[in-house]
Amino acid sequence: MSNNVFERLFKLQEHGTTIKTEIIGGLTTFAAMSYILVVNPGILGLSGMPVEGLITVTALAACIGTLLMAAMTNYPIALAPGMGLNAFFAFTICMSREIPWEAALGIVFWNGILFLLLSLTGVRTKVAEAIPPTLKIGVQCGIGLFIAFIGLKNAGLIVDNPATFVQLGDLSDPAVMLALVGIIFTVVMMVKKVTGGILLSIILLTVIGAFIPTENGTLTATPEAIIGWPEPISDTFFAMDFWYPIDHIGETWDLIFALMFVNMFDTIGTLIGVSRRANLLTKSGKLPKIGPAMTADASASVLGAMVGTSPVTSYVESATGVSAGGRTGLTAVVVAICFLLALFLTPLMKVIPLMATTPALLMVGILMMESIRQLDFEDLGALATATVALLAMPLTFSISEGIALGFITYVGVKVGTGKFKEVTPLTYALAIIFILRYLFDLK
Repeated sequence: MSNNVFERLFKLQEHGTTIKTEIIGGLTTFAAMSYILVVNPGILGLSGMPVEGLITVTALAACIGTLLMAAMTNYPIALAPGMGLNAFFAFTICMSREIPWEAALGIVFWNGILFLLLSLTGVRTKVAEAIPPTLKIGVQCGIGLFIAFIGLKNAGLIVDNPATFVQLGDLSDPAVMLALVGIIFTVVMMVKKVTGGILLSIILLTVIGAFIPTENGTLTATPEAIIGWPEPISDTFFAMDFWYPIDHIGETWDLIFALMFVNMFDTIGTLIGVSRRANLLTKSGKLPKIGPAMTADASASVLGAMVGTSPVTSYVESATGVSAGGRTGLTAVVVAICFLLALFLTPLMKVIPLMATTPALLMVGILMMESIRQLDFEDLGALATATVALLAMPLTFSISEGIALGFITYVGVKVGTGKFKEVTPLTYALAIIFILRYLFDLK
């Protein structure tokens, strides 16, 4: 493909970049977010989904979503199944609510359709503006704590206790201690701004695990091969129960809303944050193509459900590629190609132990907690609302419960302090619906 074709497709000169720079940006972004190829299958597998093919599903969903973003916006933003959203899928929908994974995919599909309609009609902006910032912060931080808690639990660093509910795990266990070392190593890599630090941690722990004996061999199993063909996705492809969310709307409405709520604000926050770093915002601070960007994001979730994964969303790790010089959709195209090529390393990825993903989960949780700096700690009402939301998620093991309790607390505090006029009609409506849900046990 000639330089003229690249120029025509991506307007490289207009954005002050080159093909070489865009390729470097794409490789950097992929290195920073490639951990999802290992982490997402591990989380989705806990929902009861057939493990075979989940690496392929994750890579295809990331590739499709990223290409959609490149084609519709020419932005250097990559997409993949979202952290937090996959935990919600596995732990809240499938495990807590005991909804079959096929039906859960149907919920993801309708969430994507609703998100897509809101994006196409422009209603998404009004919905976003109607939700108080305090709740947005509380929800994002809560999801961060939830993801971190899952990581600690998977590694055995946190275990159950009948008296205190949870307690510290057995640090004399080599696997548990290795996970702790991995956490420290990952934090050091991130502090030093090492590109792909999370991925390096996963690789390091996997290699060390090959030398730690267990009852069945070693912590890291010996791979059957280094390179191999991608696993088929026949078990999950179009396996979603399309009608379940409609036939059980009383049981699923809050799940669809929670997914849309989290996806919407995660996407908006990521788009604005990455675009600001890439100097894509207007002088007034607006993103020119936020409509097409949200449409691409929503469409990716719909297609992801068809392939067989939790909601697909924009990745904040795209900022690493932007920092490396990526400015156009060519960066995103490079990321998409990398996801496809990575599929041929499936035999290696399959032997990565669950323990090795702990630092990735904890680091993602830590990064999501950064938004707590935006909270006004002088406003006790705002602090209480955010605290209830962020604590409820890991303690109830449910993102939707945290959102519901956050809405109820926010409205209750505003009404109780005589500031009821500050609450939007949408927020009132949602709080009332959540209260009725608890009163009549509508789950």
